[in-house]
Amino acid sequence: MKIPFLSTPDKPLKVASQELVPVIYITDGIAFYKNGGAAIIMESTSLNFGLLSENEQEAVISAYAGLLNSLSFPIQITVSSQKKDISSYMTYLEEQQKKIKNEKLAHIMDDYKNFINEAIKKKNVLSKKFYITIPFYPYELGLGKSFALSMFSPNQKKDTALIPYPKAYVVRKAKISLYPKRDHLIRQAARLGIKLKQLNDEGLIKLFYNVYNPEPPVKTADDDF
Repeated sequence: MKIPFLSTPDKPLKVASQELVPVIYITDGIAFYKNGGAAIIMESTSLNFGLLSENEQEAVISAYAGLLNSLSFPIQITVSSQKKDISSYMTYLEEQQKKIKNEKLAHIMDDYKNFINEAIKKKNVLSKKFYITIPFYPYELGLGKSFALSMFSPNQKKDTALIPYPKAYVVRKAKISLYPKRDHLIRQAARLGIKLKQLNDEGLIKLFYNVYNPEPPVKTADDDF
């Protein structure tokens, strides 16, 4: 029995990376998919819950519960973590230390640099970004499940793998569905002290590029231990 798309030593898998990307185009801050769906992606600020007072924590929990109870549509929360290179920061500290004339302040700077180096050895320094995705499904255009499945059929021709509606119509329907949901989330998140910002076309392109072309981990001091 032959399994389609199976890579073997004598027949390596050859698929263009573009074929694996579900996004067909991006416009007006909305990513549109090959199966007729779409999505708005918003970047979120973070909140240090542990630094809040007990009353503030209770208020945040109450506001978060209110946000969850107010949802009448699905969302996806994604956290992107990446090793952070602080070599430029350490270089900056070295340069600033050379300008220090006070001997005591110079010793304090040495202690601070040692503290940073020890912290790196014990734990990776990570940069985190938070995203909330609001989806728009193909059935909202009137497309059935069979059409969505046909988009991934091995026999489906590339030139026919397009939704049977004009682009302007799809964009309009997606905006009508997604914009009220976006505005609702922004208002609810503000009660938590969190700001949501919709990614524009350039931001979406950069995000998807980084997802499918991840940078190699940055070497930090703890890699040698």
